[in-house]
Amino acid sequence: MFEKEQHVRDLYDRKGRLLGVFLSKEIWERVESQLAPLLEQTLGMLQAEGETDKEKPFQEPIQDWEMLKKHWDFKYPIDTDVHCELCGNATVDWQADEPRKFLLKAANLGGLVRFQCCRCQAYITKRHFKDSISVEAKPRQDV
Repeated sequence: MFEKEQHVRDLYDRKGRLLGVFLSKEIWERVESQLAPLLEQTLGMLQAEGETDKEKPFQEPIQDWEMLKKHWDFKYPIDTDVHCELCGNATVDWQADEPRKFLLKAANLGGLVRFQCCRCQAYITKRHFKDSISVEAKPRQDV
């Protein structure tokens, strides 16, 4: 008896969005000669449309920043200023800048927040401690 679930499976991400379909080795060996030309043709069409060559835009981890703000328990207010001591780029509120002067690269509940300077590509790391903040800027190649 053929059980479809053993040979053909839909693959979903955590949010339930379909990522693709998995075919077992047995199924692929039987349909490869028929599907391979269709796959090549479709990939060629996508490439012609530019879809496979487009680089996905970087998505800042804003949800991580929001989580840090939600659980903020430091003895000082939330700081939104960022300064790059390497090139002098600065802002009082990195999120309000349009266009952005700094991109949020990482944030976590431990208080570590990392930005990338849009001018010189340096990384600015802010480590939030209970009573103080340490800030470090490093050129991109040193990170």
